[in-house]
Amino acid sequence: MTIAALESLSFGLGRMAEAAASTGHRLCLLTGDRSVYRHELATLPAGALDVVDVDTDDPEAVRLALAAVPALAGLINTTDTWSVPAAELAAELGLPGPVPAAVRLLRDKRRVREALYAQGLSRSAAVAVPPGPEGADAVLRTVGLPAVLKDSAGTSSRGVWIVHDEEALHHALAEAARQPLKGALFAESFLAGPLYSAETLSWEGTTRLLGVLSRQTSRAAVVREEVAAFPVALPDGERAAIEAWVGRVLEVAGHRRGFAHVEFILTAGGPELVEINRRIGGALVGEVLCRTLGTNVYTAMMDEALGRRPALLDAPLDGQGPAYGFVLVYADRPGVLKGWHGLGELAAFPGSVEWYPVREPGETLAHVGDQRGCTGMVLAEAPTAELAQHRAWSAAVRVRPVIADTP
Repeated sequence: MTIAALESLSFGLGRMAEAAASTGHRLCLLTGDRSVYRHELATLPAGALDVVDVDTDDPEAVRLALAAVPALAGLINTTDTWSVPAAELAAELGLPGPVPAAVRLLRDKRRVREALYAQGLSRSAAVAVPPGPEGADAVLRTVGLPAVLKDSAGTSSRGVWIVHDEEALHHALAEAARQPLKGALFAESFLAGPLYSAETLSWEGTTRLLGVLSRQTSRAAVVREEVAAFPVALPDGERAAIEAWVGRVLEVAGHRRGFAHVEFILTAGGPELVEINRRIGGALVGEVLCRTLGTNVYTAMMDEALGRRPALLDAPLDGQGPAYGFVLVYADRPGVLKGWHGLGELAAFPGSVEWYPVREPGETLAHVGDQRGCTGMVLAEAPTAELAQHRAWSAAVRVRPVIADTP
């Protein structure tokens, strides 16, 4: 029997294929662009999974492709972009899966904020803002400064602006007016404190905190993720409080089963939500979860796809492996990627440093202000997340993308 994936995160296919096999199923990836998965497909053994090329933006084409999948038993998705179509198709085909209405709610950051605010789980309301100069008055009257402007359906840190003064506010609104937003622009209060994400697994109202990931973003007004490390060492009481808080947040947001990647700010008054992604964390988060927790966490994804309580919810996770840190390596300007200087130096650094390419030479990079400008990631291990982050950063600064002007 087969478990199909409607697109996926760039990394994790190998773990997913292993997890599907462990449940007696074969993994089949439906994708509109194989190049997204070039690293995984190049390193997997031949025949590890099936790949079907289909226009995944065309619902009817996807229906036909799924109809041709032998003995389809489940449908999974690990992206934000295809989460709603995947939920709707699973319901249409009578396959186990989340309630589509709940997935639609989670894809609307403004509605999630409003739901949490109504239940006293957010200090900030969400205010609809028209892009362009006319939006400034609404922000100043209702949210004040500093504030955060967001695309309600944005992904990969696109469509997010932090504004600390009126000049920055007008600049962000003008930029938002020039960009094609996936949803609608809204404003919320700026949260002061360090950024983290809670990596969780839920099943019918029970949520387990698998660990907390630290996150560092750029200093620019346009948010770009730079560094992450896992697992953050938290006092027992604080970890328990975060686990209880994230369980309440997910319940109010309607997320009752599966992984969630919950970004939050640990403010002076406790955790405050940034956003919820109803999936396993992106970049190398899934990989470091597997390594640190000593188990293939993607097996829980297959359990969910088959409609059964994930064993990971109850499994002992005491035999933990090392901590990990990873750094995203960005191009410093748009152009054509020719390669990288410094990859040969990585072996000299402590931490069993590894290189995960995201782009390949010859690709044109049109955007460098968000995750689209990431050319690869440097991963390092250590006894603690803090040391792993330091090791990954020291190695990553030696890697320099070589960029040529676009012809």
